[in-house]
Amino acid sequence: MATEFGGKSVYGAVLGILMLEARFPRIYGDIGNATTWPFPVQYRVVKGASPDKVVRKDPMLLVDDFIAAANELVESGCDGITTNCGFLALTQDRIAKAVPVPVATSSLMQIPMVQALMGPGKKVAVLTISKTTLTPAHMKAAGVSDLEDVPIFGTDGGRAFTRCILDDHPEIDFDACRQDMIDAAREIVETDRDIGAIVLECTNMVPYARDVRKVTGLPVYSIYSFVNWFHQGLMPQRFPLELDDPRAGLF
Repeated sequence: MATEFGGKSVYGAVLGILMLEARFPRIYGDIGNATTWPFPVQYRVVKGASPDKVVRKDPMLLVDDFIAAANELVESGCDGITTNCGFLALTQDRIAKAVPVPVATSSLMQIPMVQALMGPGKKVAVLTISKTTLTPAHMKAAGVSDLEDVPIFGTDGGRAFTRCILDDHPEIDFDACRQDMIDAAREIVETDRDIGAIVLECTNMVPYARDVRKVTGLPVYSIYSFVNWFHQGLMPQRFPLELDDPRAGLF
């Protein structure tokens, strides 16, 4: 075996995820459920950063704590950092300047790329956990320039999703959450027929992305699509330098 050189504490888990401090159940598909990912990840919980403080209040008051946790992940061996809340787009510039690795704080950062995929006149809609507190500042921090062309919809008035997650309930009816997502999806297509794709702001919405796609017929992008793309840059797939063809050499 060739000589190898170290420098990290942990190997093989190059993606670090900054987590809010919460106790609500995280089902398969949630960013905070490690089995969601097809690759190993490392987590750091930012103490005191509750969903309420980050979504309903000002996450910039906690940015130094997020930076400290991000640097801990880098020291532990991570080559890229993401977070478990789309509202942390506000912290993107500060965290990216403070750590030596790429940072992808929010699913909202996909909006310009998704917009570029579509033809003229088509819009990218955002589905968020809190329409009442998602501001133009969040969108601008995520790299969205044409704010008027990005309609925003929310689950705020639903049965369970917004309330149970932001209030950190220890028990959640996920069937009710699914219905909230379906209702919001129907509202999107019934409101504006020029919408051509949907970006899910909230990382807890991933388990329902397929439902949103089925109800709307539109492409749906989430933190899952974003982080898988992000990770592929951190750890590109290795391909054998050979032609794996069973007929090769027979003729």
